[in-house]
Amino acid sequence: MSKSSTQLADWAVRKIESEYANDICLLLEHNALKLERDMGDKTFSFYIPATNRANGLAKTFIIGGIGYDLFPMSWETIESMADVKHYNTTCLGNAQILWARRDEDRQRFESLQARLKANLQNPQYMLERGKKWLGTVVEIFQDTLFEERVYKVRENASYICDLLAIAVAFANRQYFPHGQTNQLKEIANMKNIPNNFAGLYGDIIAESCPDAQKRLCYKLIKSTKSFYENLEKPIASTGSPDFTELANWYQELCYTWRRVYHWCNENDPINAYIWCGMLQDEVGQWGKKFGIVDIDIMSSYDANNLDALHKRAEIVEQSFRKAIENNGVVIDEYNTIEEFLKAN
Repeated sequence: MSKSSTQLADWAVRKIESEYANDICLLLEHNALKLERDMGDKTFSFYIPATNRANGLAKTFIIGGIGYDLFPMSWETIESMADVKHYNTTCLGNAQILWARRDEDRQRFESLQARLKANLQNPQYMLERGKKWLGTVVEIFQDTLFEERVYKVRENASYICDLLAIAVAFANRQYFPHGQTNQLKEIANMKNIPNNFAGLYGDIIAESCPDAQKRLCYKLIKSTKSFYENLEKPIASTGSPDFTELANWYQELCYTWRRVYHWCNENDPINAYIWCGMLQDEVGQWGKKFGIVDIDIMSSYDANNLDALHKRAEIVEQSFRKAIENNGVVIDEYNTIEEFLKAN
């Protein structure tokens, strides 16, 4: 295998130099996803094109039962890997240059590898990237809830395990150099891991009942989500948020509180519920941003007792007003139109 790999890499270099020397920027080796038994001394993986003519080099073939794929990958895709925005981060982080058209192309690739390393050292940035995968997992899970085909449930469960593992790795400022292979072994050596992550991951794969598998996926998502929320708390508390921004938000949103109060007083549970749902979303986002913890309104909802919702909404509103005022910001409000006109 070693000999054929070296011969294939040499073949690719000769092919480029004789037919595509001005059409290809780089030829790269990336073997981190290969099976150990198929490892060779040197083999190609992908190339970065300089012109559309480079597409002629692309080729898939099989030798001795092993498939090979020489394919193009654009600079834009490589840049997305540098910014940890691409699934196959390893194709940048673990790639080696076999051939370069010129030093500028080599330096560009190496600078992107350096950019990836820098991004991996940024905890806030990596948490944000991990949250993106969490969002993708939630979307997959939503589809899975309505899925009745067993093979699709199992397929989606595999993606849920894989992408949540990536989110955990990102929280530890790492990625998986070997992709989906041996994720749990690598996670076991990470510092920060969600509660019972490995156990739930394994249980999902071992579970034969689709409905039970869905429930386990929910537990794994919930555990990872809680893990992220706990990691974000110390980061969210750093710095000095601008409470003028919160005051401006409140001055706009106070009318939504007024709507909720109105429909509660009118004993209209539907309108009260819908408007309070919108208010709860806003309160949750802005409360988190400004460290306000008393944000729960809708737990008090009872279609037969809207007074409780009214009172709870008032308490939460007052917690926001106090946060604004306690941080030295004056809410821009007036008792009458005359007061407003006189001041403005």
